[in-house]
Amino acid sequence: MTQKKRIFVILIPALIIIAANTLYAQPEKDADQTLSPYFLVKSHDTDVDQLPLKSTEAQVNISGVIADVTVTQVYKNEGNKPLEAIYVFPASTRAAVYGMKMTIGERTITAKIREREQARQEYNQAKQAGKSASLLEQHRPNVFQMNVANILPSDVIQVELKYTELLIPTDTVYEFVYPTVVGPRYVDRQADEGGSSDTWTTNPYLHQGEAPAYTFNISVDIAAGLPIQDMACDSHKTGVNYKGPDFAAVTLDPSEKQGGNRDFILKYRLAGGKIETGLLVFEGKEENFFLLMMQPPKRVVKKQIPPREYIFIVDVSGSMHGFPLNISKKLLKDLIGNLRPTDTFNVLLFAGGSQLMSEHSLPANPQNITRPINTIERQRGGGGTRLLPALKKALSLPKIEGFSRSIVIATDGYVAVEEQAFDLIRNNLGQANMFTFGIGSSVNRHLIEGMARVGMGEPFVITKPEKAAEKANRFRKLIESPVLTGIQVNFGGFEVYDVEPKSIPDVLADRPVIVFGKWRGKPRGSISIQGTTGEHAFSKKVDVSGAPPLQTNSALRYLWARHRIALLSDYNKLNKQDERVKEVTQLGLTYNLLTAYTSFVAVDTQIRLQDGQAVTVKQPLPLPQGVSDYAVGGNRSFAVAGKTGSSLSSAPSVSGLKGRVMEESLEYKKECFLQTVKPKSDASAHDKNTIEVGEVIVTGELPEKSIRELLKKHIRLFNICFRQALEKQPNLKGKVVFKMVIDSAGGVTKVDLNKGDKKGSEFKRCMLQELKKLHFPASKGGKKSIVLITFVLK
Repeated sequence: MTQKKRIFVILIPALIIIAANTLYAQPEKDADQTLSPYFLVKSHDTDVDQLPLKSTEAQVNISGVIADVTVTQVYKNEGNKPLEAIYVFPASTRAAVYGMKMTIGERTITAKIREREQARQEYNQAKQAGKSASLLEQHRPNVFQMNVANILPSDVIQVELKYTELLIPTDTVYEFVYPTVVGPRYVDRQADEGGSSDTWTTNPYLHQGEAPAYTFNISVDIAAGLPIQDMACDSHKTGVNYKGPDFAAVTLDPSEKQGGNRDFILKYRLAGGKIETGLLVFEGKEENFFLLMMQPPKRVVKKQIPPREYIFIVDVSGSMHGFPLNISKKLLKDLIGNLRPTDTFNVLLFAGGSQLMSEHSLPANPQNITRPINTIERQRGGGGTRLLPALKKALSLPKIEGFSRSIVIATDGYVAVEEQAFDLIRNNLGQANMFTFGIGSSVNRHLIEGMARVGMGEPFVITKPEKAAEKANRFRKLIESPVLTGIQVNFGGFEVYDVEPKSIPDVLADRPVIVFGKWRGKPRGSISIQGTTGEHAFSKKVDVSGAPPLQTNSALRYLWARHRIALLSDYNKLNKQDERVKEVTQLGLTYNLLTAYTSFVAVDTQIRLQDGQAVTVKQPLPLPQGVSDYAVGGNRSFAVAGKTGSSLSSAPSVSGLKGRVMEESLEYKKECFLQTVKPKSDASAHDKNTIEVGEVIVTGELPEKSIRELLKKHIRLFNICFRQALEKQPNLKGKVVFKMVIDSAGGVTKVDLNKGDKKGSEFKRCMLQELKKLHFPASKGGKKSIVLITFVLK
């Protein structure tokens, strides 16, 4: 009987905030406000330091398979007003954050672990009392937030956090990844619909190509335990100093001091392709821990591969514009172009909506393969990233009897629906494997790795177009022949408990089998692993007595707890009453770990701010390298070539995204896949039509110059409104005046056509939404402004 199996593949690319209640304060919440990111509007207030984070540095020590990382963030207030800084930053999805301390001058305060609400309360009390304090919270397993309160003028405050993680080699290659920036997240709900855990997505961003406003540095010391054969860092320019056959020191080149806009990725291989395997044991005062890493057998290629059905889901939203979409095109061209004649396939494009090639999968013949490849090649990226509806649609497609299904999804991962995606995959897969591809320079590894983990598959990350073919080939090998299946572990004579994972999934890549746990009594007996490789049985045994307990293995307690927390946390979207929430909270408190429900807080004993209140500032985040402005809202179009050569998108239904990511409701036509049509030329008839800013009349304190500068930065979006309206109203010309009310914080609270103007409804709707998203500098006098803006339509 042919085994029916679905295999899902997801391709995905992956925030400093300094949050503001005056400089970049959000306007009063209204029905149009969402939780999405927006572009920075600089203030002319020289009294407030808008960029208090001056540097971030990481010192990494790798011993064998365990990395210990110390991250140091330096804040300095170069303005004349006291500040509160908020910095949202990424970390490894496997990071176990176990310590934090804050240094002010010669005083160092060690942070304490608290339940999240208690830590926030202690921090707020210290802030109100005029004490300097720092608070470290987790928003996602790979997204953290640092708050530093009451940074006085000329203050230098240093915050240091420590984490550890396990390095697991794949195909004999070790990889250490240090994420540097959180990409803008697409959020398609209003602010009053989201919980407090989602407010971190509302951040100002720099424009594409702008360097980070802080310096970045990293150094890595590797004590591999075995001779190092070769080492490479493709993400940054580095220097390597070998101090022995098994020890290397890696330093960042000085030219990379502004390299904090992409993941730092270091890869190395041990001599002879060997990997560190065996048993690590730690004996503590109250609990004992072990870690087993078992090398799997060599891959056995099956002679008979059953026919497969592939469904390719391709994200063509605005955040995929440019570099990420180019990688996806190359990858999908390789995957689709190398299907076997016995395979069938389907293609689904998605952004704010979705478009399916066929209601059922088609044979992989040359004619059918050419059409979707040509269609994908014409995509440029535009609109929101509605991942969940695309997943649901693919999962609902009827299966073909006798075929194993593989679903391949290409997306950037800049969404805030990780837990919902995990639930959807887990509840619909059945017998299946999910493969995820992260595409870009700073991907959302929580989503990429999490979907692979719950889907019993493998994650991939592609940072450069030239790596696409290599990853596609590796994916095909994993599909064709798993390394080890039906795995069972026996702990004969070794008294263990709280073993993770409960069951071991099939090993698809050349990667060690990993088992964590606790033990009692004496470390004796043996651990054996059995399974099937190809058509043959596999068995391997480890002598426990040959691995004496070592204090250098103390990180095992953190690694075990972090692994347990990950399994509990990403199982599904938890409510506060769930028993798993209580278990995660207790694990965080017991093992001194940062979790979604426990935080670190450090409070100075001195009252430093006697009078007044600190200004909270939102510092802009750099866009990840290769990510365009379209990720934040630089494009509202989603171009899919149709039979007439024009865009298939209807007038976009843009929710009020407050100057940030736009969602589009698209009506797709199946014909775009069924016909090969020349795409619409860039030099369309309307490209010569432009919108210009004319007279600007201000009543209030806001300078006219600041208004004009902001309007000029967003003129491209206004031009899109104008040109889209011209599709329905070719004679739309002349002048149009909008009236805006801007509050003291710089937010647009009201906007409408000035009395007497009667321009087209489509143009009006689009312009009203774009103008409402703008953020102006805060007024120094705390008063609102009324502005009349004349736009000239040519």
